[in-house]
Amino acid sequence: MPKTKTTTPEKDQAKTTDKKDHTQPTKQQTNKSKTQPTSSPTPEQNPPTKEKKPKAENKPKSTKPHPKAMHKKRSKKYLQTAGLVDKHKTYSPKEAVKLVKKVSYAGFDASVDLHINTTKTGKIAEIKLPHAAGKTKKIAIVDDNILKQIEAGKIDFDILITHPQYMPKLAKFARILGPKGLMPNPKNGTISPEPEKVKAKLEKGTHLVIKTEPKAPIAHVSIGRVSFSEKQLLDNLTTILKALKPSDVKSIYLAPTMGPSIKIQFPI
Repeated sequence: MPKTKTTTPEKDQAKTTDKKDHTQPTKQQTNKSKTQPTSSPTPEQNPPTKEKKPKAENKPKSTKPHPKAMHKKRSKKYLQTAGLVDKHKTYSPKEAVKLVKKVSYAGFDASVDLHINTTKTGKIAEIKLPHAAGKTKKIAIVDDNILKQIEAGKIDFDILITHPQYMPKLAKFARILGPKGLMPNPKNGTISPEPEKVKAKLEKGTHLVIKTEPKAPIAHVSIGRVSFSEKQLLDNLTTILKALKPSDVKSIYLAPTMGPSIKIQFPI
């Protein structure tokens, strides 16, 4: 006979309670599950949203006029003389010289100047004028004292003349004097065994070096005074115009110290 398993009610009750323990969570387990934080979503599941920048407030537009729209106030005398000049015309040298004497309204013997707009900066030309322009220039002769001044960066002269014996000492200052057009050279006669004679000749005011402003492509050259005769002014003007290279020049204007400018025909 096979043996049969007998179970008592107490055993059956214990088994059922064990099953309940494994299948149903206790109160402590449920409380723990409530307090445990949920896993945060990955960036793929919940991509970050772009923050919206606040809209800029509409600022009122400036009422300040553009610099080009601002006109320089001119005197009555200037406006009267400016009416004699045609701004759309290019004058011949002879016409310009005749007109520049008329448009000068200064109460003194004003200078007559050329204003040359160039294509480059630096030295443009070096010439000898037929008539002294009336502008004095500082002329220095090289000696030991002048060499010390150049070495210290003090250049207080417009023209530098030297004896040949000083050229080896001047060579180290070529980078300083060269760009300024002040380096002595045989072509303009500033290297001479008789520098005193050269200085006396240059002091007459006929030697002219045309240079632009250091940082701007424009040169200002005096050709004489309003009191000069038309022939004197024309001789100086034509001498300068013939010495200039067309490739170096954009435009040329003639004007007195006080008065409107006159555009000159170039090349002549």
